[in-house]
Amino acid sequence: MNEYGEKYRHEFKYPISDLEATVLRERLKAIIPIDKHVGETGKYTITSLYFDDKWDSCFYENENGSDPREKFRIRIYNHSNERISLECKRKERGKTLKTACLITEEQTKALMRGNVLNMSEKENPLLMKFTDLIMRKGYEPKVIVEYERIPFVYQNGNVRITLDSRLTSSYYTDRFLENDYLKRPVMPIGTQLLEVKYDEFLPDFIYRIMQLGDLTQTAFSKYYLCRKYNTF
Repeated sequence: MNEYGEKYRHEFKYPISDLEATVLRERLKAIIPIDKHVGETGKYTITSLYFDDKWDSCFYENENGSDPREKFRIRIYNHSNERISLECKRKERGKTLKTACLITEEQTKALMRGNVLNMSEKENPLLMKFTDLIMRKGYEPKVIVEYERIPFVYQNGNVRITLDSRLTSSYYTDRFLENDYLKRPVMPIGTQLLEVKYDEFLPDFIYRIMQLGDLTQTAFSKYYLCRKYNTF
């Protein structure tokens, strides 16, 4: 747990086939509630604008497996600018910690331009830290990462299991809030990404229904994959 009360969590990622995703989705639907935020479609679209410094430190730290490491992003859901969050994802000793705060559309545009926010806008510690990185290390937008997510949530153990598909990337970062840019598919056709997150424990019955054969864990983030294979 950090100084703000957020917990470090276990997080595991596995590439799986569309068929495996379908099987797992039906199993999970029978025992775990789907996230209430998905609405009638049963899923939502996540669009994130990732930042890195002029040396691409976040990219190479992920590639090299550096510990600890952090990356910053601005995230919206279903292409709506009504709720915009600044997030820091930290990985340390095999666990992850996400810290977030809401920001306005005006603040988002300023951060995208590399502008320093005035003191009244820097009262949030996370926003202050990110502004400092822009000043000292030249953090700037690098890539847009977008995908569709089907999320399942189990309260005991704070378990969250997600199925992510249609992962795309784009270097048209200045159009992030407009949803008007070319997107490049990143993962192979017929492939999705299974993510399993929990606090202290994963209940046995959930572990059992998730057995799909030989799952291969991946250490690379969506940000890393989208930067590595984006050719725009």
